[in-house]
Amino acid sequence: MVIQIPKAAYPRPFLKWAGGKSRLIQQYNPYFPKDYKTYYEPFLGGGAVFFHLQPSQAILTDINSELITTYRCVRDNVEELICLLKEHKINHDRDYYYDVRANSRINDIERAARLIYLNKTCYNGLYRVNSQGKFNVPLGKYKNPNICPEDLLRVASTALSKSKIQQADFTDVLNQATSSEDFVFCDPPYHPISSTSYFTGYNGNSFGDKEQELLRDTCAELASRGVKVMVCNSDCDFIKNLYKQINFNIYTIAASRSINSNTKKRGMIYELLITSYEIL
Repeated sequence: MVIQIPKAAYPRPFLKWAGGKSRLIQQYNPYFPKDYKTYYEPFLGGGAVFFHLQPSQAILTDINSELITTYRCVRDNVEELICLLKEHKINHDRDYYYDVRANSRINDIERAARLIYLNKTCYNGLYRVNSQGKFNVPLGKYKNPNICPEDLLRVASTALSKSKIQQADFTDVLNQATSSEDFVFCDPPYHPISSTSYFTGYNGNSFGDKEQELLRDTCAELASRGVKVMVCNSDCDFIKNLYKQINFNIYTIAASRSINSNTKKRGMIYELLITSYEIL
């Protein structure tokens, strides 16, 4: 008899995030290094790989301050956070959504609850801000959004309990990862594969060719120290050529595109998985 473990019993992302890796974990499994002591994720996003690996030591960073505040509150104040989300759930309707979206003068726990609430109820779970840094995604069309996933948040809180969570640019990992006992997983904003797919970054900052090159240089420096590095990105010549220059290993992974305004363009695409180490 096969016993199925309820989803609530194991940690997984509590946010829907553009480029999230939940659907790719099984394909990534053969490529993860077998031995390391400390896990680093400098583009945290939804944290699917962290929750899957459940490392004993982790340093999790992202440039998005609201995202980092939310992770810290899930780690440190999950019960208070759940109480606020229950209030959002009770009050949720169209007018309430736009009132919450417009209100940014709040404390950290309220800010975390706001981000989770908006993420669960906005269009397609997209995080987007305007030039003033204000969240501007419209209300989504959900009949019964899961605004307060209590069990999921509690399990995530436990998984995060021993992790360091910091707001930082991705290059900050150079100040921390130094040896073969370190594993760095990089999931940056993907390089566009067409003129219509350019994504300027969920935090309002651009992530163009120069930033991709800086990430490549950062990964090369890490690898020179013996650090195990894994990078994922779009399947295009620009990215392939960047990492061929530093002799990284490049693999092709089939992926499902779920966030696209045109439903006909959602479907199977291909991505690159790049490692500084050989797969045993």
